[in-house]
Amino acid sequence: MIEEQKKLNLIDFDRNALESYFVDAGEKSFRAHQVLKWIYHRGVIDVELMTNLSNDLRSFLKDKTSIKLPQIISEKRSEDGTKKWLIGIDDENSIETVFIPENDRGTLCISTQVGCALDCKFCSTAKQGFNRNLTTSEIIGQVWLANEVLGYFKNEKRIITNIVFMGMGEPLLNYDNVIKTINLLTDDYGFGLSKRRVTVSTSGIVPGIDRLKEDNKVSLAISLHASNDELRDSIVPINRSYPINELLASCKRYTESKEDEPITIEYVMLKDINDSLKDAHNLVKCLHGIPSKVNLIPFNKFPGTYFSSSEIDTINAFRNVLIKSGIFTITRKTRGDDIDAACGQLVGNFVAKSTKHQKNSVRLN
Repeated sequence: MIEEQKKLNLIDFDRNALESYFVDAGEKSFRAHQVLKWIYHRGVIDVELMTNLSNDLRSFLKDKTSIKLPQIISEKRSEDGTKKWLIGIDDENSIETVFIPENDRGTLCISTQVGCALDCKFCSTAKQGFNRNLTTSEIIGQVWLANEVLGYFKNEKRIITNIVFMGMGEPLLNYDNVIKTINLLTDDYGFGLSKRRVTVSTSGIVPGIDRLKEDNKVSLAISLHASNDELRDSIVPINRSYPINELLASCKRYTESKEDEPITIEYVMLKDINDSLKDAHNLVKCLHGIPSKVNLIPFNKFPGTYFSSSEIDTINAFRNVLIKSGIFTITRKTRGDDIDAACGQLVGNFVAKSTKHQKNSVRLN
């Protein structure tokens, strides 16, 4: 008997890969569509219950493959309705996933790495170091588990309407697994979400942005947080590899079509660091000619940080400069901070293998 860990995990396949697998096994490619619908439409992860597959095919799949998902270890609920799940992915490591309910939508914030190696100074995840990339099954598995907990598979009412790759890790440094996850999210045989409802947030991995534009162009968010290279080098060190001008040039390429969604510019408000009116005017200059909208994010404190959030009057003055310049700007409402589920607070539980910033030569996996 094949050991479980050596079997192919069907959750690691997007549609193209699963079609190829079935064709190579002597089956018709549509078998992939049937299996995907069982997993992502009905929430069925037992091959024996996939009744439109032949007995022989089910026996083959049981022998050669598995359907293995990560496991929820614990759940925390915020007073504002936000839920945070600690999700175990192996014997040593766990990650965090957050669901944010609103009146007209439900947003799931998912993680792509165990920790993060980019060392952004205002982020709690970065302080934990880096262990490894998540597999496709560990990323899409967060979405499957959340849908199961929230009752989607039972009542077929979509509760999670939006997915944001804004949890632990830098998505574009785990490119291959992230793109397969995006394929499953936007595939009608998968979760069937509109591309506009899937957002990848990056600290500025320019080659990854260009690849995403070609492979599956979903909504894009840029963690900018500064309007000049000197400051951004110090608080977002990946800027030393991809400085602001290079990053914003990739944003222009990403939005070259009139039908493209504007890019979301994320800007954490750090008291006396990046929140002056001069910073605001510089940001206006940076974004000239780029279809964009700005999210100002009050800084969320975590143990050991020396940063503090800008005062509300300072945030409002900063926002007004952007608005008067014609840039759509909102101040993001803090959600889930009472359970450490707000932006920049996710940490999980893992053994770090690296605490060093990934410098200069960044390889997309």
